[in-house]
Amino acid sequence: MKTHSVRTHRSAETFPKCEHLAWKIAEVATDPVEVPADSTEMIVNRIIDNAAVAAASVTRRPVVNARAQAVAHPYTPGATVVGVTGRYSPEWAAWANGVAVRELDFHDTFLAAEYSHPGDNIPPILAVAQHAGRSGADLIRGIATGYEVQVDLVRSICLHEHKIDHVAHLGPSAAAGIGALLGLDTETVYQAVGQALHTTTATRQSRKGEISSWKAYAPAFAGKMAVEAVDRAMRGEGAPSPIWEGEDGVIAWLLGGPNAEYAVPLPGPGEAKRAILDTYTKEHSAEYQSQAPIDLARRMRERIGDLEQIASIVLHTSHHTHVVIGTGSGDPQKFDPTASRETLDHSVMYIFAVALQDGTWHHERSYAPERAQRPDTIGLWRKISTAEDPEWTRRYHSTDPAEKAFGARAEITLKSGEVIVDELAVADAHPLGARPFARDQYVAKFRTLSDGVVDPAEQDRFLDAAQRTPELKAGELDQLTFTVTGDVLAHAPKSPKGLF
Repeated sequence: MKTHSVRTHRSAETFPKCEHLAWKIAEVATDPVEVPADSTEMIVNRIIDNAAVAAASVTRRPVVNARAQAVAHPYTPGATVVGVTGRYSPEWAAWANGVAVRELDFHDTFLAAEYSHPGDNIPPILAVAQHAGRSGADLIRGIATGYEVQVDLVRSICLHEHKIDHVAHLGPSAAAGIGALLGLDTETVYQAVGQALHTTTATRQSRKGEISSWKAYAPAFAGKMAVEAVDRAMRGEGAPSPIWEGEDGVIAWLLGGPNAEYAVPLPGPGEAKRAILDTYTKEHSAEYQSQAPIDLARRMRERIGDLEQIASIVLHTSHHTHVVIGTGSGDPQKFDPTASRETLDHSVMYIFAVALQDGTWHHERSYAPERAQRPDTIGLWRKISTAEDPEWTRRYHSTDPAEKAFGARAEITLKSGEVIVDELAVADAHPLGARPFARDQYVAKFRTLSDGVVDPAEQDRFLDAAQRTPELKAGELDQLTFTVTGDVLAHAPKSPKGLF
């Protein structure tokens, strides 16, 4: 990896295009280096993972509405939309599939200087690959690039510190991945990356206070913008530049300011794209920093016995966990039994309480209004707080995989005065966890989440095609989707009439 110094440059300075971060990202995208076998295997896993969570969300209102928008735009050749037949304009297919993948907050994650769900790259890249009649090998190259660029940006450029939403790294990465997929030249990818960044920077209010369905829509919007940016760039249209480093650019006015400097690592020429191997998926449908606390709660509940004897619980954890999903956020909505699912998903206090009581976690039952409003749950929930621990913060930011941690130390004080303490650094499903996910676990996750939604024969067909992704020929990528029966869709809420 080569580290690039990225800072603001005054307009009067000599700053050649070849030194722009967007150009360096474009060079990574246009490098024809082969995708390693282990990266390819993990890409297949994540295609399966995305399909699993999309199946589980196919009848949820935000997904129904996004799908209704997409199917209002039929197109030939076009791309597929999960759950239904037909082909649709690729940017709208990317939109609908992106919402389906993201709605339950249940797919892969990478946490470093910034947060991210790199699997959000797959819907726009796959949609363009289907529309353009590309092969499985082309798709693999595009997805490897999308993951590489997003992970490298997430390693080095913090967005949330400046209240910018993390999808500002997704627009450029998806554009780069689409450029790699299509074999575009460096200049075209450069312009697309700049446009994608410019159109996808937004505030983090989508993940603050009363969190709405836009949390699921935001990455889908970034993917849709990436598709449109590539289309415009292919037609010769340019982008604001230098987009990161300009005097009125992203760093100067949205991030660290004119004097800030970032060290961004990117693969050098001929260096394989392996960043996907540093990412990790979820066993539980909850914000990633809740994954280890869920497993910790399940482990501790037997030691506690009667949960009514709990006086207080303090989760000592990282700064990120404390201020984003903990009491350090200052969000009263995180203790509201009538809060939205999206808000409960970002309340580690609620999540730890339910996991303690139930000893399990379910993507629907654990968030049901009747579950959140149980008096005993509310009572336990309000006994829980979080506290930042510098050591957990240090481990969160560690670059050593053996040290990097997203967990917590739980101190449970009983009414008797007894204190029960335990900690867990990483979730059980993490690559260093007690039960790391491999191909069998990804397949099982798909089978579980698609049960009762996707017919068994259709499950088999999709899984066979997904596991043959590297061998799929040009024009065969439409196999990487699934349909559901009319009976399933009949139970979905009706989408109100919009503009389309």
